[in-house]
Amino acid sequence: MKVGIIGVGTVGASVANILRDNKDIITERSGCEIEPAIGVVSNLNKKRDVTIELTDDIDAVLNDDSIDIIVELMGGIEKPYEIVKKALVKGKAVVTANKALLAYHRYELQDLAGDTPFEYEAAVAGGIPIINALRDGLTANHIQSIRGIMNGTCNYMLTKMINEGVDYDTILSESQELGYAEADPTFDVGGFDAAHKLLILGSIAYDIDAKPEDILIEGIQDIAPEDIDFANEFNYTIKLLTIAKKIDKKVELRVHPAFISKDEMIAKVDGVMNGVSVIGDKVGETMYYGAGAGGDATASAVIANIVDIARRGKGSPMLGFELDNSEDLTLMSKDEIQTKYYLRFRVEDKAGVLAKIATILGEQNISIEKMIQKPLNKTCANLLLATHTSLEKDVVDALKKIEQAGAVTAKPVMIRIED
Repeated sequence: MKVGIIGVGTVGASVANILRDNKDIITERSGCEIEPAIGVVSNLNKKRDVTIELTDDIDAVLNDDSIDIIVELMGGIEKPYEIVKKALVKGKAVVTANKALLAYHRYELQDLAGDTPFEYEAAVAGGIPIINALRDGLTANHIQSIRGIMNGTCNYMLTKMINEGVDYDTILSESQELGYAEADPTFDVGGFDAAHKLLILGSIAYDIDAKPEDILIEGIQDIAPEDIDFANEFNYTIKLLTIAKKIDKKVELRVHPAFISKDEMIAKVDGVMNGVSVIGDKVGETMYYGAGAGGDATASAVIANIVDIARRGKGSPMLGFELDNSEDLTLMSKDEIQTKYYLRFRVEDKAGVLAKIATILGEQNISIEKMIQKPLNKTCANLLLATHTSLEKDVVDALKKIEQAGAVTAKPVMIRIED
C-alpha cells in the first residue's frame, strides 16, 4: 500500500520517518506493507530530514494510480479542500490532520467520501485517540457533555501564569521563543484553534453542523493576576476550556477561559499537554490525556489511521452516523447559555458604587454568591464578584448598563465558572 504525503513539514516528515523506522511492526499490525512513496512540498530547495522522493506537483501524485492513500498535512482551508475532493473523487483514501478544513467542510467531505475511507484522528488533540473513542468506543452512549483542554499553547501560558506568577506579555514572548506560539499568536490565544477541534467533536457526538462563526469563542488575552488570585482563593484554576453539552434538544458549543475546581481531573492537565473529559449516559466520565501537538505525537495518530484503513479497506461513517440522527438536535444560541460568572470591575473607591452595581445586577436577575474588594491605590479598587447561575444575555446586558451608568473606570471583565 503506497502513501502520498501532501505537506512534508514537521508532521509530514515524522509520518514518513516513522513508517520507515517502524516498518516491521507496522506491517505486522496492518497486515500489509505500507510504503511512504512520495511527498509534495512547495519548495524543493528547502532541506528536509526525509528519504522519500519529493515533488512540487500535487496533480502528479493525485493522478498516480499506484498511490492508495493521500495524507493531507498542508494546512489552510480552501486549497486543501479542493485537493482532498480530487483525491476522494479518484477513489483514494484520505487521512488529514487539518482541523480548519474540517471545521468548515466536514459535512461536504463526508457526503463526498461515502465508503471511501476518510480519517482525521490527528486533527483533534494530536496523539490522543479522542475521535475513535467518541465514534467507536462510546458508540453505545448518549454523550451528555465534552470538556476539553485542546490548545497546548494556552495551557502552557496559563500554567506559568498561575504557578509562577508570570504576566501575560512575558509568557507570550517566552512561548514564541520556545516555538509554542506563532509570531502572530491570535489563532491560539484567541481560542480559534480550540474552536475548530470542538466543532469536529460536536459533530461526532451530536451531529451538529456549526461553523466557527456560529459559536461562542473567547481567548485568554484578558486574564490578569487579580483573576488568578480570586481563583486561588476559592479553589479554582483557570483553563481555556472547550465545552459541548446537550441540554434537552439543544447543544451548547463554546470555547472560553473558565474557572474550574482544582479537584476536577481536567484541572490537573498542565503545561503543553491536552486533556478531554467525556461523560456518557451509561459509561459515566472517561478522561483522555496526552500530547496534543508535536511531530511524532501527531504523526502517531496519522499512522494509526493509515493502519486502520489498511486493515479494513471500506470507510466507516466519517462523523459516526450511518443514518440520520433521530435526536434532531439544534445549536443553542449564545444568549441562552446558563452558568455561573466571575466579574471584575475597576471602580472608584467611594460610597455608593457597590450599591449601583448590585442594583443593576439585581435588575437583570443576577445574584451575587461571593465578593472581594481589593484596593489598587488611594482612589481605585477592584471589585471581584462570583454570581449564582445566570443567563448569558442577562450578564452581558448588565455589564453594558454598568458601563453606561459610569459605575466603572475600565471595561468590566467576565469569566465563566464551570462547577
